[in-house]
Amino acid sequence: MSPSFRVEPKHWTLIAALIVATYACYLLIEPYIGAIVLAFIVSLLFFPVHNRIEQRLGGRPNTAAVLSCVLLTFIIIIPLTLVAAAIIQQGVSFFTQSYDWLNNGGAKSLMNNPQVQGALHFFNQWLPFDLIDPQETVKKLAAWMSSFSGQMLEFSSKVLGDVTNFFINFMLMLFVLFFLLRDHESIIQTLRHVIPLSRSQEDQLLDEVEKVAKSAVLGSFLTALAQGAAGGLAMWAVGLPALFWGTMMAFASFIPVVGTALIWLPTVVYLAITGEWQWALGLLIWSVVVVGSIDNLLRPFLMQGNSGMNTLLIFFSLLGGLHLFGLMGLIYGPIIFSLTLVLFRMYEIEFERFLDRQDNA
Repeated sequence: MSPSFRVEPKHWTLIAALIVATYACYLLIEPYIGAIVLAFIVSLLFFPVHNRIEQRLGGRPNTAAVLSCVLLTFIIIIPLTLVAAAIIQQGVSFFTQSYDWLNNGGAKSLMNNPQVQGALHFFNQWLPFDLIDPQETVKKLAAWMSSFSGQMLEFSSKVLGDVTNFFINFMLMLFVLFFLLRDHESIIQTLRHVIPLSRSQEDQLLDEVEKVAKSAVLGSFLTALAQGAAGGLAMWAVGLPALFWGTMMAFASFIPVVGTALIWLPTVVYLAITGEWQWALGLLIWSVVVVGSIDNLLRPFLMQGNSGMNTLLIFFSLLGGLHLFGLMGLIYGPIIFSLTLVLFRMYEIEFERFLDRQDNA
């Protein structure tokens, strides 16, 4: 029987020094943590493909990792560049045309629409707001559209100006990804060795991280992509820039509760008040039935890896993650919640006798 391990003061000193050093290392890499985490997630998703490449090359890890990174570059960079350029072009064109429409009497004719007049009369008569002046509303719309068009142009310039920064972050992500793919097994073995838990507990933690990271990416980003594609198709059918508004709907799908309705609902109202009742009804049905079903069915299916999390916990993990970490919080949030649940399960197992005695006391 092996002697039990005894914790001495020097051990606590070493642990404290290790915590301080680890925090100092975190501060050093904190500006690049997004690229590092993204590389970690991509490595989990792409490792099966990389493993096949390495097997085909006869077990040459360096060459396989380089080929995997080159393949990912062609898969991500080229389509992303083309799509981003098209989105910017469609967005600027749309808001420029909308501004011209407002200034050339389009808004005035819209305000003179009998249905709009009836709605304004209802609001002015029954709702506890200030009276709505159509002429003043047109002026405010024109001013807002002018400001928004300027912001779009500024945003486009900023995006083009940030291309260098994007490529630097992407190259950093590829650099980290190379080592994560090449040294995958040794990294896992090192983590297993330094984590002071039993092998079964280590397996639980590592499996949960991998499972939740994959499901968070699939559940959030693939759902957004599917909703954006379905919404873009509907926008194309009603005569609006499909790529731009489809992308806007994809981003809106990350917003809890409101989601894609932030985009398609005003469009339905606009089509209705301009007399396009058939298109308005068609877009409403498509958005509720198809786009809404994607969120209600596809997201839970893809996020089923969060086995210990119910819908309420998933909702707050996504909402809190967005609030604290931005878009990357859609990955961080579920991972933090899931690991917390795993640690609670470990706590229940380790302290089972004590907890049972407390329950029966």
